[in-house]
Amino acid sequence: MFDEKALNLIKKLMEAFGPSGFEKEASRVCKEYMVPYADQTMVDKVGSVVFVARGSSERPRVLLAGHVDEIGFIVSGIDEKSGFLTFNTLGGWWDQVLLGQRVVVRTSKGDFPGLISSKPPHLLSAEERRKLVEIKDMYIDIGVTSKAEAEEVGVRIGDPIVPWSPLSFIQGDKVAMGKAFDDRIGAFVLMEAIRRIKESHMDHPNTVYGAATVQEEVGLRGAQTTAYMVEPDVGLVIEVDIAGDVPGIAPKEAPTKMGMGPSLVTFDRSMIPNQPLKEFVIETAAKAQIPLQLSQVSGGTDAGRIHIDRVGCPSIVMGIPTRHIHSHVGLLSLKDTENAVRLAVELIKKLDLTTVRSFTEI
Repeated sequence: MFDEKALNLIKKLMEAFGPSGFEKEASRVCKEYMVPYADQTMVDKVGSVVFVARGSSERPRVLLAGHVDEIGFIVSGIDEKSGFLTFNTLGGWWDQVLLGQRVVVRTSKGDFPGLISSKPPHLLSAEERRKLVEIKDMYIDIGVTSKAEAEEVGVRIGDPIVPWSPLSFIQGDKVAMGKAFDDRIGAFVLMEAIRRIKESHMDHPNTVYGAATVQEEVGLRGAQTTAYMVEPDVGLVIEVDIAGDVPGIAPKEAPTKMGMGPSLVTFDRSMIPNQPLKEFVIETAAKAQIPLQLSQVSGGTDAGRIHIDRVGCPSIVMGIPTRHIHSHVGLLSLKDTENAVRLAVELIKKLDLTTVRSFTEI
């Protein structure tokens, strides 16, 4: 399992501030951590950071990607009388999970805590009580009493906002609970895989490019620029998966369970995986005795851009089953995360040029 250095990285990375378009703090955490392990570091012009680990051959280029942007909000207005903030979403939020949650607003003068709230329930009519409160009727209270006071502390339209959600390790440190697992846990997995390769002086017949991509939650944007920069021969995207082991979910809706191993996504709305590569991953996991769950998801991932880079790039998505994604607090298994790292390392060891070329033979 993970040593203290890895666990500290998980905590620091998850707690970093970094909604889509404002990822620099999270990206810097990744960049600074990887200094001892990267043979080269590259940055594209939208902010994705790529760590190069050279093996015995320049080709194939194996791209491991995990996005570091988290879902958040952006200030859209300041009420003249009260100073309350209206906001738009960065990424997909369900209105019902927002009320009563604490947030952090980042301004030019520093960070300020806030609370997502709405009209007090005591003042709602009987008809209003039967309806869900929509985002348009919510506001963020930062404790000021006027627009002038809000502006005095530095708040402006366009300022970014993230959930306030410190990371905790629970269940005897078997489970992590916090924000931003989607998808900083993917970035962690690829960094830990590269770290293990370098610390063990492991030979691998390829060049690995580990990418901490940006702006995935608003259109897979960093993946597109990263793929253009790297020109990968094969893509391994590491993401969260929706853990279906919660009340009210049928297995056909979300087949993966927390604690039963990482997943392999067999279909999503952005990509149908390369089938020989999919079978290669299944076979590699079986030989290494790494538990692997097969999954299908309704969303999309960075692989949606990577697999159509230039003339195409055979790609797959590995997932960490995670409960309650796209909310203030998620839960995932560190055992699943460890097995994802192990599988990434095993794949890197085997992805030589002949194998990668076989994925696209007709």
